[in-house]
Amino acid sequence: RIVRLALSSAPRRSTVRVMAAEAAPAASRIDGLQAPHGGELVDLRVPEDKWDEVIKSATKTMEASDRNACDIELLSVGGFSPLKGFMNQPDYDGVVLDMRLENGLLFGIPVVLDTNRDDIVVGDKVLVTYQGQNIAVVTIESKWVPNKPVECKNVYGTASLEHPAVQMVAMERGKYYMGGKVEGLELPKRVFECRTPAQVRAELPKDTDVLAFQCRNPIHRAHYELFIRALDAPNVGSDGVCLVHPTCGPTQDDDIPGVVRYHTYEVLKEEVANPRLRWAYLPYSMHMAGPREAIQHMIIRKNYGCTHFIIGRDMAGCKSSITGEDFYGAYDAQELATANAPELGMQTVPSLNIAYTEEKGYVTADVAEKENLTKKNLSGTKFRQMLRAGEDIPEWFAFKSVVKVLREELVNAN
Repeated sequence: RIVRLALSSAPRRSTVRVMAAEAAPAASRIDGLQAPHGGELVDLRVPEDKWDEVIKSATKTMEASDRNACDIELLSVGGFSPLKGFMNQPDYDGVVLDMRLENGLLFGIPVVLDTNRDDIVVGDKVLVTYQGQNIAVVTIESKWVPNKPVECKNVYGTASLEHPAVQMVAMERGKYYMGGKVEGLELPKRVFECRTPAQVRAELPKDTDVLAFQCRNPIHRAHYELFIRALDAPNVGSDGVCLVHPTCGPTQDDDIPGVVRYHTYEVLKEEVANPRLRWAYLPYSMHMAGPREAIQHMIIRKNYGCTHFIIGRDMAGCKSSITGEDFYGAYDAQELATANAPELGMQTVPSLNIAYTEEKGYVTADVAEKENLTKKNLSGTKFRQMLRAGEDIPEWFAFKSVVKVLREELVNAN
């Protein structure tokens, strides 16, 4: 049955079209851990002693963009399970129109390889390079000219260039999309290690609830409070753990660079030394797709072994580059994720609305209101101004170790 999710904050924009989820059993487990999406953790990597043979089989070569490289890495290691390559047109069409692969499985956002080249044709084996590395050979099984306005209207809720992902699809991606089997070679070299789903799973406790916390910015005190309190949610076991799993691939142009975010996470991990936390980094390219992106993140985190997904207000949301208007309603992502969680065998944990108060520190907003507590606020804009000016940042707002990394980055940038 097809339903439409209205984007309440943007009357001029389209709706995001999705397939409604039917109730499904609780999470199935394999060896005490969450089962991957589709039941099997895909691994498309070719053994190193076979690389030369696979490379020699290629008939064409192309260079990957940063976004292509993230997609190839997640395909290769199984982060996008059950996909075994870039989507062919039937899968692409199904995901665009109904959020479904051709086999009926839920999937949030299309995963495609793009090009402007006319010389690459169906049947070619394309060696994909990235910054001097051979990262994959893709067997081209399909090639087509996508209807990009339809894709954007359905996936992002708008075809306006004011949306960063619409800009990406219209202005960065090539004329053609291509689908086909991926044979993974070298993983892209990064300053930070992005452990594979199999590696992360190997370090998770068995028969235990595992919460995923997704973020794309440095973690400040309020964020930390959110995922620590989520461990006490009524649908989380008392021995549950939280996987703090930031995305470190391309995001919005004005976001802090991935390598800087990585350093803030590393120092914070050492500062808090919390035994109920696990840390890993995700080579994912953000689309800022709001509700659809929430589904994509849940599927990816399911593949990494998570049973629960912490989801905040306006998750993966964005604003118009002209008016500053939000593209999605504050709870659109939460509602779509919660509606589809049973089918994915996952549970959502909506993040609490918390506030810092002079009298009691961090409390939920309803407690602050009920007890008439004095709330303290510091906007992101003011925080950045204070950082640049070398002013002291209140410890209730940010961790000292994180502030130190951000200040060093400002010095280096100047």
